[in-house]
Amino acid sequence: MKVIVIGAGISGLTAGVYTQRAGLETVILEKCANPGGLSTSWVRKGYTFEGGIHWLIGAIESIPLHNIWIETGALQDNNPVFFKDPVYTLIDGDDRIPLYRDLHGLPIKGLRDRLALMSLKFHVWCFRYFHQPVNDLPGLKVKFPRPFSVWEYVRMLPAVLITPFLMMQSAGSYAKRFSSRQIRALLGAVVQPNINALSLIYTLSTFSSGDSGYPAGGSARMAGNMADTFTSLEGKILYRTPALGIEKTANGWAVRTAGEVFDADAVIVSADARTAIDKLFPEPLKDKWAGKMRKGLETTQCMFIGLGIKNSLSEWPRSMQIVLKSPFSAAGISYDTLVVNNYNRERAFAPEGCTVLTCLLHGPSYAFWKQARENGSYVKEKQAIVEMFIEVLSEVIPEIKDNVAVTDMATPLTYERYCSTFEGSYMSDWRRGKGLFHAPIRYMRGLYFTGQRTLYSGGLPIAAQSGRMTAQTLCKDFGIVF
Repeated sequence: MKVIVIGAGISGLTAGVYTQRAGLETVILEKCANPGGLSTSWVRKGYTFEGGIHWLIGAIESIPLHNIWIETGALQDNNPVFFKDPVYTLIDGDDRIPLYRDLHGLPIKGLRDRLALMSLKFHVWCFRYFHQPVNDLPGLKVKFPRPFSVWEYVRMLPAVLITPFLMMQSAGSYAKRFSSRQIRALLGAVVQPNINALSLIYTLSTFSSGDSGYPAGGSARMAGNMADTFTSLEGKILYRTPALGIEKTANGWAVRTAGEVFDADAVIVSADARTAIDKLFPEPLKDKWAGKMRKGLETTQCMFIGLGIKNSLSEWPRSMQIVLKSPFSAAGISYDTLVVNNYNRERAFAPEGCTVLTCLLHGPSYAFWKQARENGSYVKEKQAIVEMFIEVLSEVIPEIKDNVAVTDMATPLTYERYCSTFEGSYMSDWRRGKGLFHAPIRYMRGLYFTGQRTLYSGGLPIAAQSGRMTAQTLCKDFGIVF
């Protein structure tokens, strides 16, 4: 039996490893030259810019998701996980305020802040056993089954009970329980303020449980490990081979590329489902869920700025929420704070005595950059933003001034070009009080979707879980032992 997987991102690699292990002949078609998709990094003049992982959920053995990272080869001896604490440090003038995993040491001022902190700690406590279950589909033939555990779900009951309360408010409004501007700023470093508060509490709970670390070598090494695992199982990855179309045939399916047509018994679409429903089929899909996705999908867009610094910045924290002395504007969006990652611990990311700084600028900038490309100002706008970024950041970190060796910037159009993601987004926004419009994992027998648009709101855990679930669904459809 032959399977074609479209996309060598984390979900596609996960699905590919599991289908190949199940004895299926699997080929992954990838439009880029490297694996990883959105979870990637790249090198500029000897400096490596991390564009994917900031923390990895499932890094510890007690979390079921860890099994997927081990089975797919994502975590190996060559990428041990580092668990930073504090997870963020607020840089506000001369103040350096850490956000520790156990939430101690926050600048509490008055009764309001004490009550807000008690509430925050209680909500995080409710999620202490919450995780994404990694079970088997009912009716699936499994070689090494993971039985359903009632106790596993009972322990997650406190989180389930408060979930509606958290989903009905944004992370930003939740943080406003605190009178302290500095605490609100620290919480704003964890997730974007417009995302629902459930995402904030869940993320803080992974920190407090000792999970969510950074694997050495970052995205590139982890994706490379998964690709190596897949090819060691005799799976095949064809790089620089974008899929251009999917068609149903009398004997199964056909996937068309620029130079060849691949026949298969089943196809797994790991490419962005929002893009795929319009561009990969003879006609755009007209199913009800597809219409809802077109109409209601809210995308998480960002601009990426990376700096190679001829200074180790060893006195500066690894992850910082920086309160700017002067506002910073990019693509028509104003920023008073910036989350900046300092990779001075990753010695392979920069020459000796140097480091890399990266920053994600969130906000709806796709339309701005699309217009800039159309009117010819795209490159000029990027250069101006990078120069201003260096200026405002140097006001806080003076060691940067005159020590910038290399710069790089990616826009939503960059992600759109390399990964074919809708509006250049790396995940779907999960706003307060709103659901998400998902692509079905099983569209029909032999055609499946996997990845960031299929379960909850994006990220590496969803990519891995959906990849495994898609492989199981395929195996169940065709009566294959998983």
